[in-house]
Amino acid sequence: QVQLVESGGGLVQPGGSLRLSCAASGSILSIYAMGWYRQAPGKQRELVAGITSAGSTNYADSVKGRFTISRDSAKNTVYLQMNSLKPEDTAVYYCNADLTTNFRRSVYWGQGTQVTVSS
Repeated sequence: QVQLVESGGGLVQPGGSLRLSCAASGSILSIYAMGWYRQAPGKQRELVAGITSAGSTNYADSVKGRFTISRDSAKNTVYLQMNSLKPEDTAVYYCNADLTTNFRRSVYWGQGTQVTVSS
């Protein structure tokens, strides 16, 4: 069984910063990629940022220059540093991981963490 546990969400004023963390645990053999998605009320879930096992990253245009994704492979953990936050960044942020367990390769999701940007 694999679990992704997110932390670091909360309420922040516009222009502020937050750092999200997501730790993967369980019978993990290898992780190919991890990423962050978000879903705002009434909108579809969208990719925010992703990082591969080789360290390649990609970002949504709306967060380029403000958000930074990084990982600690030894801890199976991915981070999202969010700076210069805007009200439109308000959403539930989900972590996902493309990984292999003892049985197969699958994509797993965390439970989500709320980020609210408001004055």
